[in-house]
Amino acid sequence: MSVDKPYLTGHYTPVTDEITATTLPVEGTLPPELTGRLIRNSHNPKPGITPTHWFKGSGMVHGVRLREGRAEWYRNRWVHTPALEGAPYMTERGPDLTASTAGTHVIEHAGRLLALCEANLPFELTADLETVGAYDFGGRLTSAMTAHPKEDPVTGELHFFASSPFPPYLIHHVASPDGQVLDSQEVPDASAALKHDFAITEHHVVFLEGSVTFDPAEHSGIPYGWSDAQRSRIGVMPRGAGGAAGIRWFEIDQGYGMHFANAYEDAYGRIVVEGPTVGRTGWQRSWNWWVGAPDRGAEPNSGSRTKRWTVDLAAGRVNEEQIDDLTVEFPTINDAFTGREHRYQYALSFPDDLGIGNHTLVKYDRRDGTRQLLPFGNGQLPSEAVFVPAADASGSSGSSGSSEEDAGYLLTVVGDLNADASRLLVLDASDLSLPPVATVRLPRRVPAMIHGSWIPDAA
Repeated sequence: MSVDKPYLTGHYTPVTDEITATTLPVEGTLPPELTGRLIRNSHNPKPGITPTHWFKGSGMVHGVRLREGRAEWYRNRWVHTPALEGAPYMTERGPDLTASTAGTHVIEHAGRLLALCEANLPFELTADLETVGAYDFGGRLTSAMTAHPKEDPVTGELHFFASSPFPPYLIHHVASPDGQVLDSQEVPDASAALKHDFAITEHHVVFLEGSVTFDPAEHSGIPYGWSDAQRSRIGVMPRGAGGAAGIRWFEIDQGYGMHFANAYEDAYGRIVVEGPTVGRTGWQRSWNWWVGAPDRGAEPNSGSRTKRWTVDLAAGRVNEEQIDDLTVEFPTINDAFTGREHRYQYALSFPDDLGIGNHTLVKYDRRDGTRQLLPFGNGQLPSEAVFVPAADASGSSGSSGSSEEDAGYLLTVVGDLNADASRLLVLDASDLSLPPVATVRLPRRVPAMIHGSWIPDAA
């Protein structure tokens, strides 16, 4: 493997095999309500393969099975798609939607476990992480599917979209709680701008088109690049049948937002959206890391800071502001508040662009404007924090007198280059200054991962 590719070294060094380990050692006490699977996804090319872009590496899922206070197993499996065996995405018949890396995210919906990559169909996995195959919602999905679908916690509907550099540029889909595609709408006036994530509110769907768009001159395999000519916009679309025809686009400052923390409608009917964004320099230095080019940052993201957009539908304008000075990514919340106003959100803070500083988990209190930091030592990298509610939402089960929203746990897998090992931390989400509730020692170093989910047995 090429040492010139930062995504093949350090925390990102791929593992070379699939293993299963049982009866994992636990320090502390695992809360009994943590009965399910933490499953995370990553790009992990096979030995001897050097992808041209971080995102082109084959997907590998890592899972930890917890049951009533025990850590029963760890296992890792490649997602066995045609691309894993070298099948090309582009064919003489056009794109092969099954030739997926399937390496960005993994979710559960309607009893199916789906590994996701935004250029392809989802891939279904078994509960033990073996690959079942491409899943197209019974033939109803004929386009790609975003890696960031949103499940409405009230209706149980799954919202997702397909984005393409060619018309139709954007299609919005909704699936029922039992996994049936209910509605698909082409969104008018969308462009070829890169759309990686989106958001929902109680009555709207929110898209972001930033200053990154289709670039046929980009030869890394991911044909996108920064363009000053590409307008940055937020699109607000009414939910429901025919809602796409009512979408309104609002211009915003140049930038690119990879992920949303959440969106909601405030007491005045305005749409509030938050998420990390980069400017031109931050995008280019991040991109150079992703492709292994010179003049790159020391970390996968450079200068990514949280913004808040407030869209006043009545006045037809947007107010935007930077609300924090930390370089952060991978924002998460208590998913029970998806699309509704939330008080707390979590993120991973990175060292600066030169690599000075430590990786840190951050908890934001949006009500009083404070933040709480949990820094990790040199050579240690936590994964995106996944929130799991406590058994008693009032906070009496494991959470120290917290409000209902943060009564629960944060799960993060920490890679430690010093020990060549990884551990799963169970943290009290109400107070990051408390010692870990439990630590599960994993049987190997787990590479730095992107997104994942907690799948309770009830699912």
